Amino acid sequence: MKISVQPEDFDVGLEIKNISRNNSIGAVASFVGLVRDVAMTLEHYPGMTERAIAKIVDEAKSRWQVIDCAVIHRYGALQPNDQIVMVAVASGHRGDAFAACEFIMDFLKTQAPFWKKEQTAEGASWVEAKAADDKAAERWK
Repeated sequence: MKISVQPEDFDVGLEIKNISRNNSIGAVASFVGLVRDVAMTLEHYPGMTERAIAKIVDEAKSRWQVIDCAVIHRYGALQPNDQIVMVAVASGHRGDAFAACEFIMDFLKTQAPFWKKEQTAEGASWVEAKAADDKAAERWK
């Protein structure tokens, strides 16, 4: 299992290949989030962020048959179209891979300690939490 909070970009194909080395894997589901519209800066709390992500992944592993997983989240200054986050889940079957991938992403949005500041023509502003993200996470309870 890989959990990385890093400023560097990542290679989705390489990350998927790295979690797909077990012969019992029959499916890999992945999600890649991109920066939209405006530049942003992401901040996080080192150590706490990785622990929060590990807790989310452990919960997914307790609900579905997850064989391997990679979660990468970037921080620092990012531009439109930059990759910001990747979740990839390997499982024996697609249903478990899809569900665990979606669960992890929903909880990354609501439980992982990241702060986003958008840079617009009007100036910089912190991005508020969205009710839609909370609603998406609620369905898993």
